[in-house]
Amino acid sequence: MCGIVALVGSQPAAPQLLEGLRQLEYRGYDSAGLATVTSQGQLTCLRAKGKLVNLSQRVEALGAPGQCGIGHTRWATHGKPEERNAHPHRSVDGGVAVVQNGIIENHRQLRDGLEASGVEFQSETDTEVIPHLVSAELHRRLQNGEQPSGSTLLQAVQTVLPQLQGAYALAVIWEKAPGALVVARRAAPLLIGLGEGEFLCASDTPALAGFTRTILPMEDGEVALLSPLGVELYDGEGVRQQRMPTLLTGTDHVADKREFRHFMLKEIHEQPETAALWVSRHLPEGLPASMPVALPFDEAFYAGIERIEILACGTSRHAALVGAHLLEQFAGLPTAVHYASEFRYAPPPLAPNTLTIGVTQSGETADTLAALAMEAQRRCAHPDPAYASRQLGVTNRPESSLSRQVPHILDIGAGVEVGVAATKTFTGQLLAFYGLAMAFATRSGSRSAAEIQTLADELRMLPQQLQELVSLHDQRSEALAHRFAETQDVIFLGRGINYPIALEGALKLKEISYIHAEGYPAGEMKHGPIALLDAHVPVVSIAVPGTVFEKVLSNAQEAKARDARLIGVAPEGPDTALFDDLLPVPEVSEWLSPLLTVVPMQLLSYHIAAHRGLDVDQPRNLAKSVTVE
Repeated sequence: MCGIVALVGSQPAAPQLLEGLRQLEYRGYDSAGLATVTSQGQLTCLRAKGKLVNLSQRVEALGAPGQCGIGHTRWATHGKPEERNAHPHRSVDGGVAVVQNGIIENHRQLRDGLEASGVEFQSETDTEVIPHLVSAELHRRLQNGEQPSGSTLLQAVQTVLPQLQGAYALAVIWEKAPGALVVARRAAPLLIGLGEGEFLCASDTPALAGFTRTILPMEDGEVALLSPLGVELYDGEGVRQQRMPTLLTGTDHVADKREFRHFMLKEIHEQPETAALWVSRHLPEGLPASMPVALPFDEAFYAGIERIEILACGTSRHAALVGAHLLEQFAGLPTAVHYASEFRYAPPPLAPNTLTIGVTQSGETADTLAALAMEAQRRCAHPDPAYASRQLGVTNRPESSLSRQVPHILDIGAGVEVGVAATKTFTGQLLAFYGLAMAFATRSGSRSAAEIQTLADELRMLPQQLQELVSLHDQRSEALAHRFAETQDVIFLGRGINYPIALEGALKLKEISYIHAEGYPAGEMKHGPIALLDAHVPVVSIAVPGTVFEKVLSNAQEAKARDARLIGVAPEGPDTALFDDLLPVPEVSEWLSPLLTVVPMQLLSYHIAAHRGLDVDQPRNLAKSVTVE
């Protein structure tokens, strides 16, 4: 991983490849490269460590001629982030170049075999086995009398792919077939954009948005040959496929920072808009009491569901934990949240009448997609219809792999999010769970119509509350950030529905400021973590009026007694005078509070990282869309 762009057409490829890679920069990367081939068969490969500007300077200085090419931004998995490990990788004779996302799990065995045959590897990557394997297959075919062509390259790649174990999206060019580009995918995203006499392939829609809105998403296991004459698409068995293209939905696939210093700050400020759009779509005025929230599902979707399991990773998992609290405590449905990365290897026993929800911002998270696929497979094998697979995806990308894998999608509609650290998409995921909780509560009778209506009315007030909160804390958090100049450890505390917000607050701080931070249930503080506390370890405590308010204040007192600097996320009032610093939030019902308490912590983390002069939008070692296990 992390970003692929590939092009074949009649115009110089390098400028469009670089522009496509720029649109994928938000995904996070540590090196970049491209390879182009001219109509005379001259293959040029240029790579650079670090930011894309380094590659752009190299292309400008050395040139990369040709109308067919491949480009890549790499997030290191196998091998350090060095130029020799950057993509594209080439065969020994230099005639084949490959870019790849994903992980080739059996690369060590393949590498050993290739080295035994005399191949000398130039990198530490798993990807480099691919050009050597393709080159060897092409050499065999040419020796058998085949003529160089795009079809020859296609067939060579089709022969090699069954040898590769793992997940991949890849693009291949060959100097002897300069007008041909072969692309393939297995468990990693890849889309083909259709232009006029030009075809662009990319791992994410922003790279396509400035080129075309007509796309052909590749299905799992498919291989395609692209040339100026058209697209030939084949399934994993080599059978030619005929499928109509689709149109990119939405209008904001191209990122615009506007007047903000960083995309992350812009996206925090967009959360009121995210909430307003959600309210207008799912809580329009005039809904009947029998249907207090408008979700895109019929009654058959809800019928007979007795329990829910949620699969997610990272920030999405924190949203899922809030969702589980709502589904259990508000809607009365037993709900379990699983790390998607662990679920495949230690799944719980099957239970009947279960809805499985996969939560992934990008719709491409490899761990979540794989866990959903495994769960569907084991349920389909069960003879009892009560155990049948029932799956829902919650995502910000309705045109993603997730939408092609599960039968039901809940689009959070947050718009493109460029900052690697999720903010507005977290709010969108939370709101999705509020909608599901209200819908299930209506059908289960766990809450009265008046209680459900009260929550709906509170959610309608949310956009204005978020607007005021963002404006207030953008200034307050900036003023507080300088006190963290020497901080190395921070503890976040929450209870009940706000415990996941403590986890999310700690994650945001870790991701962008590189300060070690941990989130704990406030009541667990005295069971070990309190040993960490002294005057150098700030404690951020989420305390909102409700069932555990007094308990949280008591836990905060325990931290204060150990000389910790105490920062409260709480409504202003006499009860919160114990905090050294207060990040105030409106006094709302405990149910609604996570949507508000997260905002001060997002802004505090942002301003701490910005104050330190760090790369807020693309923090080190992280990627926006994690397409490897």
